[in-house]
Amino acid sequence: MRTGVNEAIKTHYGRSDLAEVILAALEQAGADIQQLSLEELAPIDEFHIRGRAATLELARAAGLCSTDRVLDIGSGIGGTSRCLVKEFGCRVTGIDLTDEYCQVASMLTAKVGLDGLIDYHQGDATNLPFEDNQFDVVWTEHVAMNIPDKRRFYSEMYRVLKPGGTLAIYDVLAGASGPVLYPVPWARTPDTSFLVSPEELRNLLLDAGFTISDWKDTTAEARVWFVNVAERIRRDGFPALGFHLLMGQDFRAMAQNQGRNLEEGRIALGQIVSVK
Repeated sequence: MRTGVNEAIKTHYGRSDLAEVILAALEQAGADIQQLSLEELAPIDEFHIRGRAATLELARAAGLCSTDRVLDIGSGIGGTSRCLVKEFGCRVTGIDLTDEYCQVASMLTAKVGLDGLIDYHQGDATNLPFEDNQFDVVWTEHVAMNIPDKRRFYSEMYRVLKPGGTLAIYDVLAGASGPVLYPVPWARTPDTSFLVSPEELRNLLLDAGFTISDWKDTTAEARVWFVNVAERIRRDGFPALGFHLLMGQDFRAMAQNQGRNLEEGRIALGQIVSVK
């Protein structure tokens, strides 16, 4: 089953001309595409609710420092890894299921001059190609929604973490008030969406062997942020540089639905820090 789900997820996220589309949009916005800055990449760089602000909040909660070796699971086009290296000076390894995302991540990271501190791998989060006890921090933002085998997902995280290492999670969870409205940014249909409730996630982490040290419900902040995003798209259309470059024209409907899912309590957001 997982192979079929993987292919469906790759189809959902994959876009063969993604590098060309992003570079063309950056050039149109006046950027020097041979020497980019993180600020120029910001509108597309972190494909999760509340973007860089959420990344920095999670990093602070996890106590990230310059000596940490970090594994970013579901690294996308590399925005989070670049942010963590720039802000905290750590070394990051990224892994993502989508080939195009890994290629674009490597290209953009080289263009901001951080390729010496970050490397990317294409791979499956439930079968990580890394040795046991290898990383100080395992990091994941908005990834678990696409993974049906949650027990394998969290046990793999536990395996590759060093004893005493930190697991940092920022994820979309099932809300209490009914089914998700599709399409959403992580799935066009329910076939590739696998949300668990906060209580189910808590039990999964404990069963994997983690000790939960910090849990913050960030649904209210997410709701305000995404409702504003959806309203801007409705009013002004797509900006020159934005998440629609990753998801295509469907992102208009995805944004509207995501706003409704948050407003109506169909999904929740959690920031969780756990320790091995």
